[in-house]
Amino acid sequence: MNDLEAFARLVPLDHGLVVVSTARADGTIQSSVVNAGVLDHPLTNRPVVAFVAAGSSRRLINLRARPRTTVVIRAGWQWAGVEGPVELAGPDDLLEGIDGDRLRLLLREIFTAAGGTHDDWDEYDRVMADERRVAVLVEPQHTYGNG
Repeated sequence: MNDLEAFARLVPLDHGLVVVSTARADGTIQSSVVNAGVLDHPLTNRPVVAFVAAGSSRRLINLRARPRTTVVIRAGWQWAGVEGPVELAGPDDLLEGIDGDRLRLLLREIFTAAGGTHDDWDEYDRVMADERRVAVLVEPQHTYGNG
């Protein structure tokens, strides 16, 4: 499996819930559950797995220092994993080509790709800005699973 088709098929089956694993400075693994989806990279147009991280989260601290992750999604007995390098786009993680307005829209795109909906996008935007949320874009270097 070299693409994200299996991963994308599983997203709507359980709200895009995934386990994200990052490496701590001491080499141990930190894992957490987040919502993720598949979308085209905003600059390269290549498919990526994307999720949003709070500006103060441990996973973001790890990704800033060691920009690689593994993301695993499952629904029932089906699962898919993606490993690869990450790019970060946020108020404290500038990504050339992503300005403030593009970041605001990208955070919405990731949320909806993970199956999210919202009744008040202005409120969503305000919360994302207040929490200094960051878009995490995972380049699928290795994909695997049985999905």
